[in-house]
Amino acid sequence: MKTSKNYKFWFATGSQDLYGDECLADVAKHSKIIVDAMNQSGVLPFEVVWKPTLITNELIRRTFNEANSDEECAGVITWMHTFSPAKSWILGLQEYRKPLMHLHTQFNMEIPYDSIDMDFMNENQSAHGDREYGHIVSRMGIERKVIVGYWNDPAVLSRIAGWMRTAIGQMESSHIRVVRFADNMRNVAVTDGDKVEAQIKFGWEIDAYPVNEVVDYVKSVSQGEINALLDEYYEKYTMLYEGRDPEEFKRHVAVQAGIEIGFEKFLTEKNYQAVVTHFGDLGGLQQLPGLAIQRLMEKGYGFGGEGDWKTAAMVRLMKIMSAGVKDAKGTSFMEDYTYNLVPGKQGILQAHMLEVCPTVSDGPIGIKVTPLSMGDREAPARLVFTSKTGPGIAASLIDLGPRFRLIVNEVDCKKVDKPMPKLPVATAFWTPQPNLETGAEAWILAGGAHHTAFSYDLTAGQMEDWAAAMGIECILINNNTDIRNLKNELRWNQAYYR
Repeated sequence: MKTSKNYKFWFATGSQDLYGDECLADVAKHSKIIVDAMNQSGVLPFEVVWKPTLITNELIRRTFNEANSDEECAGVITWMHTFSPAKSWILGLQEYRKPLMHLHTQFNMEIPYDSIDMDFMNENQSAHGDREYGHIVSRMGIERKVIVGYWNDPAVLSRIAGWMRTAIGQMESSHIRVVRFADNMRNVAVTDGDKVEAQIKFGWEIDAYPVNEVVDYVKSVSQGEINALLDEYYEKYTMLYEGRDPEEFKRHVAVQAGIEIGFEKFLTEKNYQAVVTHFGDLGGLQQLPGLAIQRLMEKGYGFGGEGDWKTAAMVRLMKIMSAGVKDAKGTSFMEDYTYNLVPGKQGILQAHMLEVCPTVSDGPIGIKVTPLSMGDREAPARLVFTSKTGPGIAASLIDLGPRFRLIVNEVDCKKVDKPMPKLPVATAFWTPQPNLETGAEAWILAGGAHHTAFSYDLTAGQMEDWAAAMGIECILINNNTDIRNLKNELRWNQAYYR
C-alpha cells in the first residue's frame, strides 16, 4: 500500500520594505538559491517549494492559509533574511494548522571582512530578524522545530530531512484508521486505552468489527488467487518442512495466503491502514493470522497483537515516517519476551507468537508450520528469520488516564550467541541503552508496555518531535539516562501534562 502522498514543503522568507527594492531583490534571489540547493542536495526526502518574500501582514496571512488548504503542503519552513517585525506574523501564525520549522541561518557563511558595510549588515541580519520572529512564536506558544546552522551544511540538511519525516508523521497521523477484529486481551491493562481521546489527540479512528466479517472476505478468495500467491511464496521463501509432508505443509501455507488476500481486500475496501487481531477471538478463521499479517506489515500496514490498537497505529505511523529512507533496515511490531542475563552479553529476545515484519530480516526468510498453543486452531504458517544488527529505537505509547505518554528507548541490536532451532518465530535481540539493568528499570518506571513499535530507520529525536507536535509527554531512555534524573522528570511531567 502507498505510505504517503506526494508531499512538498514551502519555504517562506521574511523581510520588510525598510531597506529598499534592491535589498528585497537580493532577499528573493538568495532564498531561491537556497531552495534550489536544497532540492539538488539529494539529502531531503521531499521537494522544497519557494514562495515570494513575506513583508506584510496580509501576504503572510494569505500564504499560511494557502498552505493550510494545499493538500500537498506538509509544512512551512520559515527564515528571516532581514529584520521582519513579528507582529506582522501574528494572524498568519494563529490561523496556520500544519507543521512549522524555523530555519535559523544566513545566506553568507563567512563575514566579508574587507567589504562589509551597513548596507550588508541591514540586508544580512538573520541573527537579528530570526530572534524577533522566534520571540513571537514562543510568546504564542506554537510548537515548531528550530534548526540552526548554515543552510548548505550537510549536517543541517540532514536535520531538515529528519524533521520532514516527523512532519509527515504529524500530517498522516490524522489519516490513520485502525480496525479491531477483537477487543484487547482480557484483564490486560497496557493494551487498553481511551479510543475517543486518541482520536482527539492524534486523529486516529479505531473501529471494531466482528471477526467473522473479515472471515467472509477470506472465504470469498478464489483458489486461483490463492495459487498465484502460493507461487510467490514458494519463489520468495525457503520452505522448512522439518519432517512434514510437503502437500500437507502447503495446505497450511495456503490458508495464510487466503487470509492475506481476504484481509487486504477488507482493509482496502474499508480504508483501514492498521489492524489488530487476538488469538482468543478467531471466529471462523482456520489459523491465527501469522504469515498473512507479516506480509501485510511488509506492505505498510500497522499491526498490534492481542487487540493492541495503540501499537498498531504507531507501527503504521513509523512506517509512514520511514518510507523512502535510503538503505532502510525496517520497522516492525515487537514484543519483549525473555532476557539473557549473562554478564557482558545482556539483552532482550524480541519476538511475538508469529507477527514480526520481514522488513527487519537479515538474510534468507523461511516458512515454518508449527502448532500454536494459543488460539485453538490448526498449526499456522509463519515467516521465520533473525533481524539485522545495529542501532534502533523501540517506542511505546501508553494511556495514563488523563494523558498519553510516549516512551522511546534507543537500543543496540545484536546477534544471539547460538542458533535457536526449536524456536519457530522471527526474532530480534537487543540491549537497551544505557544497559539492560538501567534501561529495563527506566522502562518499567515510565510504565512502558511489553509491545513496541520498533524501527532501525527513525531516530529518538524524530519521535520526540512528533510527540511535541501532538502535545504529549515523551520519555527518552538512552545512554544519558540516570534513574534519579528520570524519576524527577516523571514527577515534573506529571505536573506539567496534567
